[in-house]
Amino acid sequence: MRSLIFAVQFLTRLPLPMRANQAPDALAAAAKWFPLVGFIIGGFLAACLALGAKIDPWLGALLAVAGWVWITGGIHLDGLSDLADALGGAHRDPEKLLHIMRDPHTGVFGIIVIWLALSAKLVLLMLLASKPNALWAVLLIPAWARLGPVVWAQTLPALGAGLGQRFGQHAQPLTWMTWLLLLSTISWYLAPALLFAAPILLLWWLFLKYRVKGMNGDCLGAGVEFTETLLLCAAVVFLA
Repeated sequence: MRSLIFAVQFLTRLPLPMRANQAPDALAAAAKWFPLVGFIIGGFLAACLALGAKIDPWLGALLAVAGWVWITGGIHLDGLSDLADALGGAHRDPEKLLHIMRDPHTGVFGIIVIWLALSAKLVLLMLLASKPNALWAVLLIPAWARLGPVVWAQTLPALGAGLGQRFGQHAQPLTWMTWLLLLSTISWYLAPALLFAAPILLLWWLFLKYRVKGMNGDCLGAGVEFTETLLLCAAVVFLA
């Protein structure tokens, strides 16, 4: 139970009365709950979208995007911004890549990619709001996206000591394989378009392995944003 509380407190800004486990290996232990926390986030977003869409799809999309930023605290957008700055300024220099990612300041590449990510989610959610199974898709997408860091952290080398290294220090292949099977089964029945999730997770894995040469916390957060956006695209295009 403590690891679940830690997962909720790490991935969301939901106020919980209990204090999370602060042991050094707490993050790795909490990893098995990340997709479940994704369901919690997805339920909140689906409620925002449904509430606003009763008035207008654009309002539903705006409430959902605002809710997305609030409930996550923008933690994954921060990783996306840092990675964009690093890729834009490192010129394939591995040491410079890590140096830029560790810089707390946000550069022009980071600002642009955050604007693009939020704009994409706003437009895609507006388009998705009119789909019959839209709320099921919105419920499932954050769960799929938070399975990604579990897989990437445990199957790719860490770029250095830090959040990513702590997160992937205990391999749990049975756990993420079980979540993969469960999410695939649920998606098959409720939102088949989200079966594109597994190839999308693999695509980001390939990007990190061959372009970045590993992973860290920023890479994992950026992957969550990447997965969410592409799954929203898939839902808009293929959802019946």
